[in-house]
Amino acid sequence: MTTLPLTPDYDAWPIEADLESVSVTPRLVTVQWSDGRVSRYHSIWLRENAADDTTVNPATRERILDLSMLPAWPEVEGAEIDAAGALCVDFAMEDRRLRFHPGWLRAHDYDNLHDADAPLVPVTTWQGGPEAGPDTLSAAGLLDTSPNSEAEEAILAPALASVLAKGLVRLRDLPTEPGSLESIARRIGPVRPTNFGQLFDVQAKPDPDSNAYTSIALPPHTDLPTREYHPGLQMLHCLENGVEGGQAVMLDGFAVAEALRERHPEAWATLTRVRWCYANTAKTTDYVWFEPMIRLDARGELLEVRIADFLRGPLQTTFEDVEPAYEALMTLQRLLRDPVFAIRFTYRPGDLVIFDNRRLLHARDAFEGSTGHRWLQGCYMERDEIRSRYRMIQRARRRRWVTAEA
Repeated sequence: MTTLPLTPDYDAWPIEADLESVSVTPRLVTVQWSDGRVSRYHSIWLRENAADDTTVNPATRERILDLSMLPAWPEVEGAEIDAAGALCVDFAMEDRRLRFHPGWLRAHDYDNLHDADAPLVPVTTWQGGPEAGPDTLSAAGLLDTSPNSEAEEAILAPALASVLAKGLVRLRDLPTEPGSLESIARRIGPVRPTNFGQLFDVQAKPDPDSNAYTSIALPPHTDLPTREYHPGLQMLHCLENGVEGGQAVMLDGFAVAEALRERHPEAWATLTRVRWCYANTAKTTDYVWFEPMIRLDARGELLEVRIADFLRGPLQTTFEDVEPAYEALMTLQRLLRDPVFAIRFTYRPGDLVIFDNRRLLHARDAFEGSTGHRWLQGCYMERDEIRSRYRMIQRARRRRWVTAEA
């Protein structure tokens, strides 16, 4: 064949090096690449990751193969590199030849192990200070671009990269019409509705159901820690701001957590272990969840922080843990007041701040409501959506590169 086979996904995989030679044993295929790399693939791994219509549904690229339904362990009878440069593998028990795209094989070379679940963009912790501010980009014309166009990508790609790396970006020059936030957000992905609505208005109002809907100062916090899975992203879009005060304050919760680990290891250990009660017992809803304030992932890397003093319910833990837990909490609270961690800025109409709600802590100075109006609209989204959108942008760029090379 003179054309390369499909891959078991919808992505485009540039060919970084050509396949030069192949050797086999019944359960192993070994290939050498034109740049000298040697890669080994288990026969069962190759069988499960083929792209033919016995393995994946060609309409969805989702797997339909059930390995346990094969007549025996999939063993290799032979292999070769065809005229198109694809790897062709003959599976003995099925009497089946399957072809593999060299770019896809190279990208998924587990024998030369790379960190497969590493962040899409390296995480960069940061501190604040008087001169510090968020990464700021112009998003003028975003809603005038065609969805999934290069023009849209040119605006979104650096913005998403900043959120993935630093947990925060500020976009400027956006419309100030009420409700336009939803159209902007959907350029990234679906909005997550909550008991506060699809969009929520952050402004002082009578009979508030949250401290955010008053003019008082708010301490550093993450939103909705009362949920089993609190929202991964938050967007705040400034429509009006003519008040005195009301500066936004933001801190990198990961930087604060790392400082806690380095300076106060006992407090760190306590706050990664003790499960606090988070409760929002409002007039019409009653959300309660228990979780440590600092959570790590399976690799021991920081996954999330849950910090919101005004949404903590009564601590329910072992008798022996009560005093150590409060000592650790107060140690953390003192760190949060250290100005070295905070950036401060004033919203101006047309600004949109996007931040990782499971990493960033946001706060607000009090403002004088009689001096003007302060109106932000907000919404929530999941981390998954920003990662998916960023991958789609990278995929489109690879596809254009592959097309240009063809």
